[in-house]
Amino acid sequence: MNQKRVTRLQQEMKTKALDGVILMPGPNQVYFSHMHTHVSERPILLFLPADGAPAAIIPVLEAMKARDAGIPEERIFAWTDVDWYEGAFASAAAALHLDGAHWGVEALYMRVLEYEALQKVAPKLRTSHAEPAIMALRAIKDADELAAVERAVGVAERAIERLIPQIQIGQTEKQVAGMLTGLMQEEGADTVAFSPIVSTGPNGASPHATPTDRPLADGDFLVIDWGAYVDGYPSDITRTFAVGHVDAEMARIYDVVRESNAQGKLAAKPGATGEDVDRAARKVIEDAGYGKYFIHRTGHGLGLEVHEMPSMVAGNREPLAVGNVFTVEPGIYLPGRGGVRIEDDVVITADGRRSLTSFTRELITVG
Repeated sequence: MNQKRVTRLQQEMKTKALDGVILMPGPNQVYFSHMHTHVSERPILLFLPADGAPAAIIPVLEAMKARDAGIPEERIFAWTDVDWYEGAFASAAAALHLDGAHWGVEALYMRVLEYEALQKVAPKLRTSHAEPAIMALRAIKDADELAAVERAVGVAERAIERLIPQIQIGQTEKQVAGMLTGLMQEEGADTVAFSPIVSTGPNGASPHATPTDRPLADGDFLVIDWGAYVDGYPSDITRTFAVGHVDAEMARIYDVVRESNAQGKLAAKPGATGEDVDRAARKVIEDAGYGKYFIHRTGHGLGLEVHEMPSMVAGNREPLAVGNVFTVEPGIYLPGRGGVRIEDDVVITADGRRSLTSFTRELITVG
């Protein structure tokens, strides 16, 4: 258990009148307990009470992970494939006095399976979303978390530097994506943060395009969105490249997006809001006449997950705080022609912000 994080969560629970929080396998479970489990037909739940020791419902074959996390033996409700899990749920409900209590659950992760099993053994259990109590804590990165993100950025940037000289006209989007994946692994990635987005020409007008068999052609813009996981934390970077010669309007669009990226970062500082960052980046694109082609938020938080809080978007008036890590990634997407996106990973510091990404934002020609 990361007792410091658990204690902070318990304080949050009390302000929100929660008796505890129930966590599924996934990033929140890892954040508080360092327990790495996975979702399967075998339910696993971690219980963090507002007072008292943690508990777990867990299959026998995974129970060692609960012991290693420091959960007391009498609070580990293990079950076998022969007995199945109903008895473990009943024992946990009785020990934790769930019936009639108010516990937070993860709206994004809890399945019907676990929810119905809890309701069966504690029909008067009241639940509410645990995310508000959890994400406020996860949004502030400590020194170890920040160092892991920086290592992930380093892996991704070294990989793209090696990729650029290898890109050739005629290669397909899939081939380029495969090369980049291999290079990240060679540079030390535990795994990729997500399947790289590699899109050329008209395909670049889709922000989340899937690589296809389309070959790179002279005159294309090539959008590459990639990242690596290192020590549990990801990087998330986008750069746009010219393939051969590009026309004047696309070159101008590139300059607009680059300035938008710069202004978005300049707006990021303690006390500013996600809305402020979004507005600063969006104004550059709107003033250039391309506002309707910027079709997504300016950025998202980065941590154990590639997408988390805080969000750089209109309507988010929550002040940014020292330790927030997020992306600034404006883009312009012209249907039938192509797109441009430039994305950096940023951390809020006491005196402003620092870009964790350093790879050039100048337009590079490949192929």
